[in-house]
Amino acid sequence: MNLKIAHLGPPGTYAEQAAFFYVNWLQNNEDITPEKSFELCPYTTIAQSLQAIITAKANIAVVPVENSIEGSVNMTLDSLWQLDNLKIQLALVLPIQHSLVSRCSSLDNIKTVYSHPQALAQCQGWLAQFLPNVNLIASNSTTEALQRLEAELTTAAISSSRAAQLYNLPILAEKINDYPENCTRFWVVSTEENHTINCTHTSLAFSVPANVPGALVKVLEVFAHLGINLSRIESRPTKRSLGEYLFYLDIEADVNTVMMKSALEELQNCTEILKIFGSYRVLPVS
Repeated sequence: MNLKIAHLGPPGTYAEQAAFFYVNWLQNNEDITPEKSFELCPYTTIAQSLQAIITAKANIAVVPVENSIEGSVNMTLDSLWQLDNLKIQLALVLPIQHSLVSRCSSLDNIKTVYSHPQALAQCQGWLAQFLPNVNLIASNSTTEALQRLEAELTTAAISSSRAAQLYNLPILAEKINDYPENCTRFWVVSTEENHTINCTHTSLAFSVPANVPGALVKVLEVFAHLGINLSRIESRPTKRSLGEYLFYLDIEADVNTVMMKSALEELQNCTEILKIFGSYRVLPVS
């Protein structure tokens, strides 16, 4: 069996690094038969990576969901709500260290810096100090930004040192992210239910029937009176009208526990649409 794993490309992205770790973890922890092989499939956007599962072009997608500096990755959250039958299998926490990559001889010659919007934001303090007058231009990924460096000799890109080595490009500065403990959480997603026992987290999203006082409080009280801790709450626009929101929750409990089953039953009475993305474990990536 050939297991196809979709991720944000081109090769060299942090998402690819997380996908490699997932493959190694599978080989070391799961009952993998000798006939099973793995194929990493890069896609231009996060949304395309998730759509590849729905259309059966891939079996798994590894997508970023949250960064410790810049917060949630909106394209991932929006896609999980819009696409049906996506289930989280695992969460991976990857340390992120950005490098400035360029063929310029010095920082003084750089006029433009390309990178993914999240990477640009994670390095904004360093950029303001060392490259205050350059143009900052967003690209689909940190690796896609590297493709401009051959033709545009006054440009630089923010990427990983691994990507720079992969494409044989010089590194002008390393560890340029503003906070040294920078890390990104990735979700491993498929269309299958996760049957892992002893999961530590559950993620879900919901909309409320009406924008009225106490609508969100009713939902949060369900978890409060059952003693279930929430590790994250996030709102996103429904895209139906201004002022209407969806809410995403990360919960420190397995969906199969008695308390969570009770909570989900109560949530049916105070939500409009409720989507359970699944329960999973969280692994640090070394």
